[in-house]
Formats: sequence, structure tokens, C-alpha cells
Amino acid sequence: MSRLTRCIVTLSVLLALPFAAAAQETRGLKVACGSIGIELQLCEEGVREWSEKTGYPASIVSMPGNTSERLALYQQFLSAKEATIDVFQIDVVWPGVLQDHLLDLSPYVPKEEVERHFPSVISNNTIDGRLLAMPLYTDVGILYYRKDLLEKYKRPVPTTWEELTETAKVVIEGERTAGTPDMWGYVFQGRAYEGLTCNALEWVNSSGGGSIVSEDGKVTIVNQEALEAIQLAASWIGEISPKGVLNYGEEEARGVFQSGKSVFMRNWPYAWALIQTNGSPTKDKVGVTTLPSAKAGEKGSGTLGGWQMSVSKYSTQPEKAAELVRWLTGPEVQKKYALRATYNPTIMALYKDKEVLAALPASQVLYDALMVAVPRPSKVTGRRYNQVSYSFLNAVHAVLSGEMEAQDSLTALDKRLERIGKDGTWK
Repeated sequence: MSRLTRCIVTLSVLLALPFAAAAQETRGLKVACGSIGIELQLCEEGVREWSEKTGYPASIVSMPGNTSERLALYQQFLSAKEATIDVFQIDVVWPGVLQDHLLDLSPYVPKEEVERHFPSVISNNTIDGRLLAMPLYTDVGILYYRKDLLEKYKRPVPTTWEELTETAKVVIEGERTAGTPDMWGYVFQGRAYEGLTCNALEWVNSSGGGSIVSEDGKVTIVNQEALEAIQLAASWIGEISPKGVLNYGEEEARGVFQSGKSVFMRNWPYAWALIQTNGSPTKDKVGVTTLPSAKAGEKGSGTLGGWQMSVSKYSTQPEKAAELVRWLTGPEVQKKYALRATYNPTIMALYKDKEVLAALPASQVLYDALMVAVPRPSKVTGRRYNQVSYSFLNAVHAVLSGEMEAQDSLTALDKRLERIGKDGTWK
């Protein structure tokens, strides 16, 4: 985002905020949450319900729809120690990025409330013993597959990447011979953006290659397992994956898969409801499962996604703000998110709720995937996470596109990350 655009966005938000500084103590809570569509609507409803229940005023502050712009704006407010926004909805990788500015919620949220959420999400949100956010809803990478095509070619649902590769080749050959020349085997998010970080982390981690940077701050990306995982992914391009996948995000991958032109797809759970809509070419032809691993009998690991609710360290109303966060991330609101928009709850007990199960047919797959989800290394890399992710995804993209050999790209990446991390300190 350019400096001019940032200034315009900042000005527009400031104009939407109360400009009577003397009235801040009685202004009520200001909440920055989802910015578009059903997500914004649900957040507005949740905030309004809490306000009506408690009699305490609270309102929404409009935010940019682009997540990068939203993070930049958050950083401006928080770096200036602005008290004008109390509650922030943050991405799963932002607790580490914003850790210096977020309130520790541990004194405000009872232990039993914390423990009802998936441990992987709570761990992601806890840095140096400080609970910096509570989960609102979660996401995890999963594998979509064509049930009808696997049945037609008598192939099992793949549990390893090699098996997926071989099955994709078998189906591609059969379908192209039968008159579908544009059939592909596997589509994923291959564009050089955060989505590629998520995909590549899944390849590496599920192959035993670690998570780029270990929990103790050591750069671990140069290892045989990571090398072989990325080499395998590179072999897909032009073979089982179209070359265009190098420019695919979530929606591009979904478009190809949902139109019936791919056997497998890696995507987030949101795609399920869209695939099942009336008129969808693949309605009732698709199954979902956890992502493959490198070895038979081992579970693959989907990258952890989702959004959290946090409180600014500079809020003049921390107790009320934390109370609102508890409400927004509680079972009543999370269930509404699931029923109204198929957002995935983080409260484990909701995966036994009959209404939630009906709304999320893939709930057991999601539950299993979330229990072993791999977080991006944002906790340990903190404010430098964006640099780490950018370096990683560009190194992987160079291999997928054939610009560099995997060994050379990972070696260069290792040196770059060592410089960014300053020998593991990440300060």
C-alpha cells in the first residue's frame, strides 16, 4: 500500500471516529472487525447483542477489506498508542506481529473458557505466557477430491503426496482420452503471496521438514525432507497441475475445480458451501479429507488459519473490552457464525452440536485437521514474520516456476532468514 493510499485510509477511519477527546471515558467501546459481507454483519450483530445485554455502548469502526491494508492501519494506530479503538479482530499470524501492543487476556478470561478451544489455536495466540487473543473462528487447509472420478478409476482417497500424484496421472490420462483435454490432477494456491506460504508449509511439515523456523528461533528450512517436498511440488507443474497454478489464489483454484476440470484441490473449508450450491457442476460429486503426508500411516498437516479477537494495550476500558471479547468468542456467537456463514468454530464441543454438524458436513474432517494443524512461525519471528513469509514464498515460487533448483533456492533462503533473524534473536 502506497504512502498516499495509507494516509487516505487513515484519514477516512479517523473521520469515522469520535473527535471529542474529552469524552473518551464515556464514549463506549470501539471495535474493528470484519469489513465486508456476512462477516461484518455477524460482527455488528454480536457487538449490538452484547451492548443490549450489558447496557454498555459499543460500536463498529469501518476497516479496509484488504488484510494487508488493515494490518498497516492497525500498526499505525497501535504504534501511536491510540486509545480510539479498543478491540481488534486480527488474523491468526498477527499476535506475533502485534505482540507489543496487545493486552494479556489471561487475567480476564477464566481458564475453563480458554481450555474449551482447540489447543493449537490457543497456543498460536499465546506468546511468552501472554494470551494475546481469543479465537473467533478458525480455518485449516484441507483436500477436496472428486468422489465420482476416484470411484470410476477404482482409486482410494490418497493419504500420501506420492499417492495423490499417481492417482492424478491415472485420472488425467483416462479423462483426456475420453474427451476432456483440459482435465488436470491437482490445483492449489501457487501465486507468490501468503497462500503459497500456507501450501508450501504443508508440503514441508507433512514430510517431516519442520516449519521454516523452529520454536527456539533456529532456521530449519535446509533439510532433505523439505528439499524433497518442494521438488515433488515442482514436478507437478505442467504434469498434474496447470502452469497457470503459479498465478492461482483460492478463488482461481476453486474455479477450476468446481467447474470439473481437476481431480484434487487444496483449499480452505469455505469452498465446500460454494461447491454444493445449486447449479454447481460438481455438486454432490466432491469429498473432503485431511491433507496427505509423505509417509503412509501418518497424518498430513494443514496450515492453521482463522481470525481472533484482541484488546489494545492502550484501551482505557480493558475490563469491558475483554468482556466483549469473551462474548464474541463464546459458544453462542461462534454457533451463529457456523450456522449463518459456515465459519468453523474453535470451541471443540460445538463439533458435537447437531445443528452445527448439519451446517458443516465436513465437521469431522475439520476437527481431525485442526487437532494437528501447523501454525506459521509467527510466534517466534514476531514483527519479522512478514519478511520471513515473503522470503519463503518467493524461494518456493522460484523453484515451482523453474527459475532455480530447489537446493540453490533453499540455501539462499537459509542465508536470508539468518540475516533477518539475527542469529535466532528475531528482535
